[in-house]
Amino acid sequence: MEITAQTLAQLLGGELVGDPQAVVVRPARIEQARKGDICFYANPKYEHYVYDTKASVLLVNKTFEPKQPVPATMIRVDNAYESVSLLLDFFSKMRHQQKKGNRLWARLSLRRSVACSARIGKGTHIFPLVYVGPRVKIGRNCILYPGVRIYHDCVIGDNCILHAGAVIGADGFGFAPHEDGTYSKIQQLGNVVIEDDVEIGANAAVDRSTMGSTVIHRGVKLDNLCHIAHNVEVGENTVMAAMTGIAGSTKIGRHCMFGGQSGVNGHVSIADNTTVAAQTGVLGTIRKPGITLIGYPALEYGTYMRAYAKFRASGRDDKHKSE
Repeated sequence: MEITAQTLAQLLGGELVGDPQAVVVRPARIEQARKGDICFYANPKYEHYVYDTKASVLLVNKTFEPKQPVPATMIRVDNAYESVSLLLDFFSKMRHQQKKGNRLWARLSLRRSVACSARIGKGTHIFPLVYVGPRVKIGRNCILYPGVRIYHDCVIGDNCILHAGAVIGADGFGFAPHEDGTYSKIQQLGNVVIEDDVEIGANAAVDRSTMGSTVIHRGVKLDNLCHIAHNVEVGENTVMAAMTGIAGSTKIGRHCMFGGQSGVNGHVSIADNTTVAAQTGVLGTIRKPGITLIGYPALEYGTYMRAYAKFRASGRDDKHKSE
């Protein structure tokens, strides 16, 4: 499906700056954009992408004042977040219209758990009650235990193990707030890409991205009940114990270790070889590699233990005073 920038500007009620005939094929994340993509910019953390993006069209707030030339055609709107919701809803409807009338798959889906358009590699073992959606690609020598659900368009590499109840590619948690306190759904049009040698525990969930891909790199191990939100990237050979949660658009480095019930805030980065202790809450970006974090909000291990010693000493002093 192709649509011009001018048509999209009219659809969104925006002001066009640049080539009105710039062609858009799909929405994408600004950090992954290529020719034919439309992206949006609203978070100042991502401003540096605006000036070197390869996207054809960029959706921005009317208040945005570029500090450098912008290579993409811009559509200026009152609220980029709300406009993205409308944009993704439009692309979602177009996608469904293109699929309309595919009765063959509808009939087959009543009898099979694997869509006819899915591709399964040699040596892969799929247990009963597994669902594999349309256009899913699964590599060689994988094991999908009972109850695994893989939504449409997701990609699984070679030698992966998905335990019972794991859900790959459910919608990310994306909703646009309105002034009256209600929310409208932001369509999640991306997918999940899981590279080789990944193991995902029982009832874990990896959400599809809003645009582009949620990526689990080679060798990652996720325990039971872990949750990876939309647009997250998890680096090679990182391991996460049960009930770890990673919020949206966060980038986790390579060879990291996360203890049980730990969590990471959204839109941050975690350096390589970081260790996160159980029940630790990481609120901001960690740039120094190889450190151990503990507590909420997270502190380096040595700093936390010195602070904890003072807390304990203070508690004993208060007890003595009360006696």
